[in-house]
Amino acid sequence: MTKQEKVDFVINTLNTLYPEIPIPLDHKDPYTLLVAVLLSAQCTDIRVNKITPLLFAKADNPYDMIKMSVEEIKDIIRPCGLSPMKSKGIYGLSHILIDKYNGEVPQSFKALEALPAVGHKTASVVMSQAFGVPAFPVDTHIHRLMYRWNLTNGKNVTQTEKDAKRLFPKETWNDLHLQIIWYGREYSPARGWDLDKDIITKTIGRRSVLKAYGQSKK
Repeated sequence: MTKQEKVDFVINTLNTLYPEIPIPLDHKDPYTLLVAVLLSAQCTDIRVNKITPLLFAKADNPYDMIKMSVEEIKDIIRPCGLSPMKSKGIYGLSHILIDKYNGEVPQSFKALEALPAVGHKTASVVMSQAFGVPAFPVDTHIHRLMYRWNLTNGKNVTQTEKDAKRLFPKETWNDLHLQIIWYGREYSPARGWDLDKDIITKTIGRRSVLKAYGQSKK
């Protein structure tokens, strides 16, 4: 298969498997999405979706959030991990949104990445899922699968994002990054991986990955 044929195979397979694409993190607007994505760092989406209703019942907008103390926020979000850093980030960015953006989440990568505890991936998720701006946020699933599929060298997520944006048409990015996440969870996990169910890797995967899988099964 040529590189283009592999890309087409990925797109067609994922469109068949996921014609409708749910967003993993529960939210109702850009602000609640921003907070949820921030909380998801080194935490599962399932756990975040259990914690955010507790937090948003008290504060689902920056004005109510700054009425709480950092300690109060930390106590609620503790199960998500990294709560000291995340609580300070949520409190700090809420203040900035009020002071600089009239309580609204800004619609630019630069402005988002300038907020406390907001990195490029978080900004990319918000730009993509809240505002529909083409972006390709790379999480562990996408990083793993792009390597397994021989579409990146796997050195780091920055390179994986560059390769994804270079290979896949821009108009597919917002759907595709979500489709790859769902596919990774269902068919190509890091653990308990069954290659027979993983049709994409089985078809286009790099030889070293397929060989390593075969050896692990002996």
